[in-house]
Amino acid sequence: MINRQQPHVVVLPEDAANARLASGFLLDPSVISKRIQVLLPAGGWRRVLECFESDHVGEMDRYPHRFMVLLLDFDGDVDRLTYARRVIPDRFGARVFILGVRTEPEDLRRALGSYEIIGEALAKDCREETQTTWGHDLLRHNAGEIERLRQHVRPILFA
Repeated sequence: MINRQQPHVVVLPEDAANARLASGFLLDPSVISKRIQVLLPAGGWRRVLECFESDHVGEMDRYPHRFMVLLLDFDGDVDRLTYARRVIPDRFGARVFILGVRTEPEDLRRALGSYEIIGEALAKDCREETQTTWGHDLLRHNAGEIERLRQHVRPILFA
């Protein structure tokens, strides 16, 4: 269970595939698992944004040490990040990160293996500040968000 009074990360996945990627991230033995919580899938990228607005804005205000990762499919839509960013209140700009596969996680799984293996490799990249998996064609569009994430979240999860 996370301590809400300490720095922590909450991941809101779009669907089961994204939840499995996030769960795979937790398999890295260096991740401090009591500082990260993966929520149940929201049921679509629009539902991620709706859930953030309805359920998590108040929580973000209440817990100033909370960081959130919205994990969604971009479905090849280059404007989805811009659209999603508009939903995030300015006061949370430094604490909310929007990540996802350029198309769908299933494409990434076909290219790299199981969701759990991919998630663990993404954690290793974060921990070691490398781009081995994050640099994949289906993930490299996340580079700006990953850089921000590393600055703020890496010290929390890999202390």
